[in-house]
Amino acid sequence: MVFPPSYLFFLFTLMSGSIISASSSSWFGAWVGLELNLMSFIPLIALKMNPLYSEASLKYFLIQALGSVMLISSSFLYLSLSFMSSVTIFLALLLKIGGAPFHWWFPQVMEGLKWPQVLILSTIQKLAPMVLISYLMSNPIMIKITIMASVLSAMVGSLGGLNLTLLRKIIAFSSINHLSWMLIAISMSDIFWLFYFTIYSLMLTSITMIFNKLKAYSLSTLIQSDQNSMLSTFIISLNFLSLSGLPPLTGFIPKWILIQIMVNSNLFIPIFFLLTSALITLYFYLRIMISAMIMFNPILNFNMKNKSLTSSPSSIVFKSSFNLVGMIMPVYFILI
Repeated sequence: MVFPPSYLFFLFTLMSGSIISASSSSWFGAWVGLELNLMSFIPLIALKMNPLYSEASLKYFLIQALGSVMLISSSFLYLSLSFMSSVTIFLALLLKIGGAPFHWWFPQVMEGLKWPQVLILSTIQKLAPMVLISYLMSNPIMIKITIMASVLSAMVGSLGGLNLTLLRKIIAFSSINHLSWMLIAISMSDIFWLFYFTIYSLMLTSITMIFNKLKAYSLSTLIQSDQNSMLSTFIISLNFLSLSGLPPLTGFIPKWILIQIMVNSNLFIPIFFLLTSALITLYFYLRIMISAMIMFNPILNFNMKNKSLTSSPSSIVFKSSFNLVGMIMPVYFILI
């Protein structure tokens, strides 16, 4: 089991905190929900007495506490200085979700987590702050600030992932890059950013399930765990391509719809930066794939011990089925 039965209570309160925060009618209620969410996630990080987990949980607590202080202090000024308060609240929420320029803590915390906690940090922990950001989009200047933060997150998430071999840091910078697409979607449509968030969460779930099963935390362990099965290597490569948004895989569908909305809104400069960042992320995903494909060759992996698969290819295909939906059934033609 991923979490012991005694920790299911923390999972329940974590979800409850997100729901309370998203459905609150005041900033104080939103702050209470975020604090409940924070205090429920800390025990899930420090499952074992390990210095790496303890360091990650302490870093996460300090950063989230700083964001909470900024949020609650800014909300006091909302009635008298609404615009300044809105900007400060936006920056506090951007710090909480790890968006640029407040992204420095996100890869460091991610490096100290296991794959189930990586999934929670990249999906559920970002849901409530992003809902609160969508509440601030009534001001045109806030929309422009959000687009600027989106462009900055896109470039940081793409350039930061270059020359990395640790899978958790690669997923962290990929999450920052996907956050840029979700931020710009928030500035346009509440429904569409939820659609993008749902697609991204399902894609990341399939990838983290595979990595958790293979016990893969770096590129070398991933290559060694899959060297006996070309099918497994190919399926994992398709998962990476789907995460990068390459057609005709599932990850391409929300990006294509968002690009069409941005073209209709004449946001050509943000489109340029987002597409450039998508190409850079595709590059470091391809680097992982090519390394895995080359090392599959028995002539080249003579110095590795032959290992049996820890997960059958059929199991990997099942876990990756959502990412392959775009290939089997091109839904995006219906959505145009």
